[in-house]
Amino acid sequence: MEQEESEELIQLINPEKEIDIRPEDLPEELSILPIKNTVLFPGVVIPITVTRQKSIRLIKKAYQGNRIIGVVAQKNKQTEDPAIEDLCRLGTIARIIKMLVLPDGNTTIIIQGKNRFAIKEFVGEEPFITARVEMQIEPALDLKSKEVEALVQSLKDAASKILKLNPDIPQEAQVALDNINSTAFLVHFLASNLNVEVADKQKILEVSNIIDRGTLLLQYMLKEIQMLEIKHEIQKKVHTDIDQQQRDYFLRQQIKVLQDELGYDGPDKEIEKLRKRGAEKKWPKAAADHFNKELDKLQRTNPQAPDFPLMMNNVEFMLDLPWEEYTVDDFDLKKAKKILDKDHFGLEKVKTRILEYLAVLKLKQDMKGPILCLYGPPGVGKTSLGKSIAKSLGRSYVRMSLGGVHDEAEVRGHRKTYIGAMPGKILQNIKKAKSSNPVFVLDEIDKVRSDFRGDPSSALLEVLDPEQNNAFADNYLEVDYDLSKVLFIATANALDTIHPALRDRMEIIELTGYTVEEKLQIALKHLIPKQIKEHGLVSADVKFSKEGVLKVIESYTRESGVRSLERKNRFSRSQHCQVKSDG
Repeated sequence: MEQEESEELIQLINPEKEIDIRPEDLPEELSILPIKNTVLFPGVVIPITVTRQKSIRLIKKAYQGNRIIGVVAQKNKQTEDPAIEDLCRLGTIARIIKMLVLPDGNTTIIIQGKNRFAIKEFVGEEPFITARVEMQIEPALDLKSKEVEALVQSLKDAASKILKLNPDIPQEAQVALDNINSTAFLVHFLASNLNVEVADKQKILEVSNIIDRGTLLLQYMLKEIQMLEIKHEIQKKVHTDIDQQQRDYFLRQQIKVLQDELGYDGPDKEIEKLRKRGAEKKWPKAAADHFNKELDKLQRTNPQAPDFPLMMNNVEFMLDLPWEEYTVDDFDLKKAKKILDKDHFGLEKVKTRILEYLAVLKLKQDMKGPILCLYGPPGVGKTSLGKSIAKSLGRSYVRMSLGGVHDEAEVRGHRKTYIGAMPGKILQNIKKAKSSNPVFVLDEIDKVRSDFRGDPSSALLEVLDPEQNNAFADNYLEVDYDLSKVLFIATANALDTIHPALRDRMEIIELTGYTVEEKLQIALKHLIPKQIKEHGLVSADVKFSKEGVLKVIESYTRESGVRSLERKNRFSRSQHCQVKSDG
């Protein structure tokens, strides 16, 4: 018996010497063993672990007899206890070479496929499945035909290519492949080891002609080669990317060590400093979350990447903005009146309205009110009135000139996707003011223009609307900023060029031109002392007579404001002024 088993095992290496089972050797009723994970092909030796009680009874009985069984694949490998209708109708007659009982109670058998068979009818299901079968005789094969030679060579070439592309297959398989001389065994051996579904292997087994069977097998193998080539290409690209990342990481670590030795702060230290500043800063939770998210993204970014400086500038700008930092308002109306009277002669109606406006703010303790727009000709003191209001309230003062602005991004900022992106001038000036409640003068709002780059007037609608500007959206900042505490004051020389919706958000305060007497007082109290100081003189060095100043006003100026008067009052040796000279 032992000698017989040894001869059967040698047939895996020498399949040409295998002894086929003849039709007359088959029993009238053949025991059928269902298998679910593979298909048995003629000539191929495979191990099978048997766990079902029916199958164990079948194996034990067959092993005590002639050891011949029928092996059939299940249609659905998920079925645990297959019935007759769950089995394929074509299988392989097998001979049990060895049976091993494992310590866990399972039984493993080593079987070798012999011939294909077709089930004519099932006889019974207990104690195991039995059936009457008909053996499928293989037609004779002309081994010298060119068709057979070409098929064999094609199969071997395809198998060799799969071995090279698949690192999981041991290289010893190439030796076994080279030693196969039987065409039928080559087809069956390759089909048994092909990485395809059980249903596809069953299709190969059911082909009656070995040439057609090998041709179908070659199609599956070529598909497998294509899949392996694509997989290999993807792995190669990924491996290249990983190698590049590892190289970059190694170089960055070296740079970090050198910077530590030289005492330089590398990107990681800078990021940690920024994170510490962010933890100490008083700002809304949404801004803090966005800041930490941007810092995490910055930490994952290569310092040599083009986006790194832009991202660094963005988080630094967030830190520099005064989020919830306010100056304390001084609502002393008497003091405010003194400052306005000192800085501006005349304009009584305008100063009265400004004092009324400040009184309302004192009572309400918020900025939700109309936006003041000081309208009048050039030189009447519109911009300087805004500066006086800031001084009287004790607030920071910032000014933004809107003359010639025609790009919406100058108000609302650029998106970070642009090269050289910057925040809008609104937030830039807030940063410069170092407080979230400055007096913000929007100078020459009537000179805003629109073109293909957008309409700045539309962006200003949100800025100047008390119902919306508590959540001002700057494209660069990407998080809402509260402008509701900012005291906006606009100036304009004309009203017809202001956007109607923008004009609707503002209270227009008209500044008319000065009278001759007002100009005389402004010149004596403000313009002349200013010019004396700018020229490095003292009041004792030069004196203007009232008659001389009036002559300049009446004869050389025709404006509503005092800019031309200031220019005309620049010092010249004339009959209207006396200059004390040492020479």
